[in-house]
Amino acid sequence: MELTQITHIDNVRLSDDGRAVRILDQSRLPNETVYLELSQAEDLYEAIHALRVRGAPAIGIFAGYAMYVLARQTKAAQFGDFIQECRRHHAYLNSSRPTAVNLKHMLDRMLAVAESMPCMDIDSILESMRQAAIAIHQEDITMCTAISRHGLSLVKEGDGILTHCNAGPLATSRYGTALGPLFLAKEEGITLHAWCDETRPLLQGARLTAYELQRAGIDCTLICDNMASIVMKEGKINACFVGCDRVARNGDTANKIGTSGVAILARHYGIPFYVLGPSSTIDFTCPDGDHIPIELRDGEEIKSKFFEQPSSLPEVKCYNPAFDVTDHDLITAIVTERGICYPPFEDSLAALFGRKREV
Repeated sequence: MELTQITHIDNVRLSDDGRAVRILDQSRLPNETVYLELSQAEDLYEAIHALRVRGAPAIGIFAGYAMYVLARQTKAAQFGDFIQECRRHHAYLNSSRPTAVNLKHMLDRMLAVAESMPCMDIDSILESMRQAAIAIHQEDITMCTAISRHGLSLVKEGDGILTHCNAGPLATSRYGTALGPLFLAKEEGITLHAWCDETRPLLQGARLTAYELQRAGIDCTLICDNMASIVMKEGKINACFVGCDRVARNGDTANKIGTSGVAILARHYGIPFYVLGPSSTIDFTCPDGDHIPIELRDGEEIKSKFFEQPSSLPEVKCYNPAFDVTDHDLITAIVTERGICYPPFEDSLAALFGRKREV
């Protein structure tokens, strides 16, 4: 069988001179392809907050490079002063989005590299931080490939897959997480059909998922979020694949707003619901979904973003949570780079990652 090689978008990387983080501005897709080189703390923060870079793994990669870029600008000659600056950058960037745990994990990792070298000169510390950031990126490529392989084992030729939000190469580094099996299937000559929820209010499914799949030649159909039920009822969906921004210890999962509704519908229609994500999204310090902070965003995203004119009166109040939490009881399996976890997740996640189960 002749394999098709998918062209992957290089959406986050270190600039050639190492002084900036280069990103594909996802807020401009699908109509404009714009790359930005960011080096100032305020611009790096804004890129995360404004969703110019988005997707938990991609944010983690971006965080690693951002910490290095900002550390390079530090004028401190003494280790203590240098670390204080790094801690300040860590706290500032970490405040940009509260739900995706990858951001904190990778900021912590970069800071730990710097803090572990008190006897080294600043240039040596910077080089170690650069290597650590590159390692974060390379590890994500390896993780996404493994997740895609495990996920592909859950479906078969001709299956219809419902997606929500975007968890493809744009949100990660290579194949993606929830979209990874579709890209891998395309390379291996396996036909799958994607049904893409548009994902209101920021339209990540319409703007990004459909964009990625169409460019890769993967059969896909765009639907409004409130069409998922009828598509399931008509028998067009064999599995739901979604990504995750944080997985609690018990398997409760935070993902883009609307994900929990998809899970409830899938349970009603007897369709397996799979969460796909790297181990960096699993937060063993978080006992359950009630302890996951949910980001609230500007209501204008509901009323006016992507509309030529506002869809509602200016005085109408809006409630705009960016994420919701899917209860572990609604999840068929959680797919990680190490393997597939089945309920009870508190046991299977702990076993897969070599941790003692909390009592």
